[in-house]
Amino acid sequence: MTHFIDGLIAFIGYFGGGVALAVVYLLIYIRMTPHREFDLIVRDHNASAAVALAASLVGFVVPMAKAVAQAASMMEFAAWGIVALVVQIAAYHVARLAHPGLSEAIEQNTLSAAIWLGAVSLSAGLLSAAAMTA
Repeated sequence: MTHFIDGLIAFIGYFGGGVALAVVYLLIYIRMTPHREFDLIVRDHNASAAVALAASLVGFVVPMAKAVAQAASMMEFAAWGIVALVVQIAAYHVARLAHPGLSEAIEQNTLSAAIWLGAVSLSAGLLSAAAMTA
């Protein structure tokens, strides 16, 4: 039973830390983008904004899952979380370089722009997860 309690405590720490980092990521991301994702999603039912934001979040969480699996401590986990955050912010800027009107296209509910941003975000997340080493 002691082994279970120790595992449960670790679960709570890593899961809670992951949720906290995901919230921080979302807060930074939605403030950084020129378009207002939640207004577009909730008020305007904009599928493009939903696709782009969802893919960005998954692109952030995939490396976080890898960090949980390999981190030797909560500090190491948090450090990898910061790396994942920086990678996703950079991915957004790279996507905008290739598509200068990206935010405007998402505001206009142009699904191709959202798919482009989502693909860049997911690709960056998968690559950063694979690149993480213990």
